[in-house]
Amino acid sequence: MKKAEKTARVVEILDALYPETPIPLDHADPFTLLVAVMLSAQTTDKKVNEVTPALFARAATPAAMAALEVAEIQTLIREIGLAPTKAKNLKRASELLVERHGGQVPESFEALEALPGVGHKTASVVMSQAFGHPAFPVDTHIHRLAARWGLSSGKNVEETERDLKRAFPERLWNRLHLQIIFFGREHCPARGHDMEACPICGWAATAARKRMASRPAVTRPGTRR
Repeated sequence: MKKAEKTARVVEILDALYPETPIPLDHADPFTLLVAVMLSAQTTDKKVNEVTPALFARAATPAAMAALEVAEIQTLIREIGLAPTKAKNLKRASELLVERHGGQVPESFEALEALPGVGHKTASVVMSQAFGHPAFPVDTHIHRLAARWGLSSGKNVEETERDLKRAFPERLWNRLHLQIIFFGREHCPARGHDMEACPICGWAATAARKRMASRPAVTRPGTRR
């Protein structure tokens, strides 16, 4: 199957399964979205949504967040992975938003990525979901699915982002980013996946990929599953 035919079929399936693509992180404006995305690294969206109400009750603006002590921020997000580092980044990023951008989240990849704790993926999410700019944020899950579906041979998320942007029309990037995340969670787990029964992997994945995904997860001695 030619890549153009494959991508068209992927879009058709994803549109049928996910005609609506709600943003999974609860937020009220660009700043609260930025904070939620910064907190989401190595943490589930569900856990972020459990933590942010109390955080935003104390600080829902850059000025209010900058006024908090790092220790208080850390206490409010203590259930989140990497809480000490994220607390420091949230305070310093908020200070810079006040100092450099008048207390507003900048509508710029360059300005966003200059903030501590904000990488390209986080900036892409904010630019696409808060401001509507075409972007294709790629995390490890989208990276994995793009490889399974033969849409990218990228060795890292940066290369996969480049390949996906080439494969799909720009007008679809923002929607596809969320659709692929939803699909991965519901239909395409990392391990022990029945690719033959998968709505996309069943026809898009190579035989080698199917064998790799069907291997049972290995539990190391002394660890919990």
